[in-house]
Amino acid sequence: MHPLQCVLQVQRWGPLASMSWVLLRTCRAHSSVHGTTCPSPEKQQEDGVRKDFSSRLAIGPTFQHFLRSALAPQEKPDVEDPPPYLTVDELSGRQRKVYLETYGCQMNVNDTEIAWSVLQKSGYLRTRNLQEADVILLVTCSIREKAEQTIWNRLHQLKALKTKRLRSRVPLRIGILGCMAERLKEEILNREKMVDILAGPDAYRDLPRLLAVAESGQQAANVLLSLDETYADVMPVQTSPSATSAFVSIMRGCDNMCSYCIVPFTRGRERSRPVASILEEVRKLSEQGLKEVTLLGQNVNSFRDSSEVQFNNAVSTSLSRGFSTNYKPKQGGLRFAHLLDQVSRVDPEMRIRFTSPHPKDFPDEVLQLIHERDNICKQIHLPAQSGSSRVLEAMRRGYSREAYVELIHHIRESIPGVSLSSDFIAGFCGETEEDHLQTVSLLREVQYNMGFLFAYSMRQKTRAYHRLKDDVPEEVKLRRLEELITVFREEATKANMASVGCTQLVLVEGHSKRSTTDLCGRNDGNLKVIFPNVEMEDVNNSEVKVRAQPGDYVLVKV
Repeated sequence: MHPLQCVLQVQRWGPLASMSWVLLRTCRAHSSVHGTTCPSPEKQQEDGVRKDFSSRLAIGPTFQHFLRSALAPQEKPDVEDPPPYLTVDELSGRQRKVYLETYGCQMNVNDTEIAWSVLQKSGYLRTRNLQEADVILLVTCSIREKAEQTIWNRLHQLKALKTKRLRSRVPLRIGILGCMAERLKEEILNREKMVDILAGPDAYRDLPRLLAVAESGQQAANVLLSLDETYADVMPVQTSPSATSAFVSIMRGCDNMCSYCIVPFTRGRERSRPVASILEEVRKLSEQGLKEVTLLGQNVNSFRDSSEVQFNNAVSTSLSRGFSTNYKPKQGGLRFAHLLDQVSRVDPEMRIRFTSPHPKDFPDEVLQLIHERDNICKQIHLPAQSGSSRVLEAMRRGYSREAYVELIHHIRESIPGVSLSSDFIAGFCGETEEDHLQTVSLLREVQYNMGFLFAYSMRQKTRAYHRLKDDVPEEVKLRRLEELITVFREEATKANMASVGCTQLVLVEGHSKRSTTDLCGRNDGNLKVIFPNVEMEDVNNSEVKVRAQPGDYVLVKV
């Protein structure tokens, strides 16, 4: 799509303490049942000890204390003891240089920053020069076959680099991180012997150990999925020092189990970060001068922080009208509306976005908050995937076309001028020509500002792989995809033409890629705006002429 052209801290009792308390309490109960009338000196000594213990027990922790401690998120130590087969020195990076390449979604961008944060603390250095790298790590995507083929091709290129490595230098190590490592596991190690390490999305803390094992000439892998890993205590290191915006991961995994989607199998079940840790990260980003934060999650608006015990008996999750879930309703926890409210209060001058949401999780309180809060962008990504109710049922999306369209109308009534974007899949299992035409008509009816459209790619492990037939020929998929793209572009052009003549607030990102005399930025609706790099009036001093810099807000007439 073409860009818009413009004119201008609590004390804790450790596990050993709690175990001792339970054992001693059991001993006390046992003694009272088996008491004697003529105590021996030893018995009298025991009674003294018992009385002393009883007095200490009275002022000690209660059962509720241990219950709260068990439920509270446990802080991970900054430095963990090394495994018995590795020394601290072997775990150290010893200033070896790491080259990171990122493929796929925004979550992978954030994962790259997390992985680098872990490695940096272990003594590794970052390089942007592939030729001088000692370690090359690819953060991969597995959502479609094409994404994986890109990685296989890249590994073929890197094989030559590894083969030509001078013996006088440290051996080059290559690692596959993220979803592809999780999905294919040993297949990668068997197929490409030049791959030294595998790390799934929940194993980035283990990277120093994996690399240390690889130094012995062995392949190393950790693709275990976690029920609680959120990297809440790992502060991501921004990969671009001049960036004006940042991604903040608030939850990981997905429970929706849509029939076509591999995400639940590569990133595991849903779990959310504590609100406090998210707010701390956003505050630090604000202090660094960043002007925009995007809250990230595979199903970002299903966020549910259950780390605070007092909120765990709250009401069930409220869904959008006409929507259902593939899992039992979840209760309690601090919800997305609460988080969004708190994040937006950190810095009124910082824009807040979120992606990627599921249409089912847009209760009225979220929409009202977006409407009322100036720094929450009036832009919503609403993945439809198809315009056919029959196909949506096969996809296990939890809604019909009619419910989706009703939600669109409700959103536009609640947030006037909202910018909408969506995802669509062409040629899903069993999709007929009539189903395809219904998707075309939905594109025309809604008139999205942005869209992400793809031909269906069947993934192993998914419900569709086991229960449905990938029966739409590839050429038909591609033809339907082209038709969807054409219609989308036509309707998006009409939608964006409504901005002509309007003055919009644009966050400057830098120079335009196509012209050194132009700058580019994004408006509230996340549309790219191109405008001349000329001197302009400073809003704080009308007599001073300045040139816009990355991170500045500029009023631009489209």
